[in-house]
Amino acid sequence: MLRRVALLAVPGVAPFEFGVVCEAFGIDRSEMGGPSFDFSIVTAEPGPVPTSLGYDMMIQAGLESAYAADLIAVPAHRIDDDVHPQVVDVLRDAVERGAWVLSVCSGAFTLAKAGLLDGRRATTHWMHAARLATEFPTIEVDPDVLFVEDGNVVTSAGTAAGIDACLHLIRKELGAASANVVARRMVVPPQRDGGQSQYIANPIPAQQTDSFAAVTDWMLKNLDQDLTVDQLAKRAIMSPRTFARRFKAELGATPGAWLNRQRLLRAQELLEQSDLPLDAVAAESGFGTAAVMRHHFARTLATTPAAYRRTFCVQSA
Repeated sequence: MLRRVALLAVPGVAPFEFGVVCEAFGIDRSEMGGPSFDFSIVTAEPGPVPTSLGYDMMIQAGLESAYAADLIAVPAHRIDDDVHPQVVDVLRDAVERGAWVLSVCSGAFTLAKAGLLDGRRATTHWMHAARLATEFPTIEVDPDVLFVEDGNVVTSAGTAAGIDACLHLIRKELGAASANVVARRMVVPPQRDGGQSQYIANPIPAQQTDSFAAVTDWMLKNLDQDLTVDQLAKRAIMSPRTFARRFKAELGATPGAWLNRQRLLRAQELLEQSDLPLDAVAAESGFGTAAVMRHHFARTLATTPAAYRRTFCVQSA
């Protein structure tokens, strides 16, 4: 169970990415029905820690509490600096004892220098991906995703992708309801589809965003219906081919993949917050049958709907 979280402050830390982890794990949201973590900020040498913007943060705690943390988070920082030997030790210890280790953006370089990414798939900000792959050839660097979970190590891409990775861990450990509370408080989507390629290519005109917002809102209200590309394209006043192409370019996923993700999220919500039979959950979320729903749970969440309900059902908590 994810309860104790240690955020690592290293010289040259980026304040925004540092703040992302603080926002995700450092606020008590129990009054809203969300999680509360035993959150600490630690550093190898307590005292002033310089940031990437030229001012210092005063960090009073050493690394002692990190050795008992369920999660150690490494935010973005300058990538040319050496890694403190004690930081290497505490990160390796975390991986060996089965705790989570999370990096945001260029924080992946600390994990790489500690040897934690050898033989693993990982990501970082698209601007640094080629360098990470060149300097650490044993890492399978994927520059096109928002985050990667490989074993108990999670690496995320730039800035906002760190939010995605934090919410992913909360969802995986505590359930979709907890992740939704945190996301609502942060005013961000509880789960995004797509990858970094959305942010490298040319921007999409705002008028396309407006048109797809109307279609996706309608899709969310009709998840239990048999929605086809032809039907959705007609609502968007586009040809099916144009609709499919522009939908993927803007939202980072095909209409079918996006729809399946939303149906999965709806099924998770129903399993957590209702006592509906599995067939009814499958019908209401749009999977049709419990067998089809089990297939998607196994492929995406590596579990079954029944097991998910036993773990996260609010009524049985």
